[in-house]
This record gives sequence, structure tokens and C-alpha cells, in this order.
Amino acid sequence: MIDYLEGKLDRVTPTYAVVDCNGVGYLANISLNTYSQIKDKARVKLLTHLSIREDAHVLYGFADEHEREVFRLLISVSGVGAATARMILSSLTAHDTEKAIISGDLLTLKKIKGIGAKSAERIIVDLRDKVGKGSATEWSAIVGGSSGRIQEATLALTALGFNRQAIDKALQKVQADQGRDLSVEELIKTALKYL
Repeated sequence: MIDYLEGKLDRVTPTYAVVDCNGVGYLANISLNTYSQIKDKARVKLLTHLSIREDAHVLYGFADEHEREVFRLLISVSGVGAATARMILSSLTAHDTEKAIISGDLLTLKKIKGIGAKSAERIIVDLRDKVGKGSATEWSAIVGGSSGRIQEATLALTALGFNRQAIDKALQKVQADQGRDLSVEELIKTALKYL
């Protein structure tokens, strides 16, 4: 497995980059987001994912670990191949992709070329419990907004292994009993009593 490529950026287009690693040029397919981060650099470090098929070995490159993780989650969904995952990550950032999945935003996913209603639903259903398992800071960046505390608490409880429906019921009960001005920590601690 090739974990990363580091070297001179020989060529770069919005769809691929060629990295010269001590005289050997590796072609890696990239997303538009990665392209925008590396296009003006002379030397780069691309994290990679190697896709082995019957007819080809295809290398995908990523400017950061977060994008690679989201790519790997996307290709784990039945019916979503590497080309489709790259299209998603070219249309949305890794954070925006996670936010769409967590919030069940079918419209955002359906706007992406090659993603229909069924594919969007499958992505949300399969990945809702898998995305956003980072730190509290990352969760805040993903969810944002006025309902961020509830979503952040939901993500934390999901990361602890609780069922999404049970979490929703517990948090509703907490808000009904304790009010809506609880901090994320208070929401989590109180919800744990109901789970």
C-alpha cells in the first residue's frame, strides 16, 4: 500500500497530479478541493488511496487526511465507486459532505452529478453513524448553526456506540425535563441517564 507521495509537483490539472518522487512520476487522481490546495506549490505531499481493480491499479491523492477518510467512507457504500466519491469531494468539501450526511440533506447530495435519490439515501443511511467521530472541535466545525449543541451531543453519543433513534428520544426527553439552555456536556451527561 502506498500511503503518501512526497516530491516535486511535475504536473497538475483539476483531475490529476503527477508527483516526481526521486525520478519516478506517480499519477494520482485528485478532487477539485485538493487541486485548489496544491496547484501553486512546487513540492507536495499527497496522502493516497490505491484502488486495485481487475483492469487497473488507480491511485487517488488527497491534500489532507480528513478528505482521504471521507473518501474511504464513501467508497464503502454499496454502489458508490471511487469516481463517484471523487465527484462528491470535488463538489463539496469533506466537512460539507459530512454535514450533509449527518443532517440527512438529500437535496445537497442529489445536486452532485451522478448521485440520484437512491444513492443519496444509501450514503446517508450507511454513513450517518460513521462520520463525525473526531474531536469536539471537529464536530463543532461540522455541525455549526443554532442547533449545534444538540447535533454535537448527538455525534458524541453516536461515537460512544448508542443507536441514533435512542439518542434522539433521550435528548428530546432531556430538553423537555431540563430546558433548552444546557451545555453540550450537560446534554450528554443527562442523556446518558436515559440511554
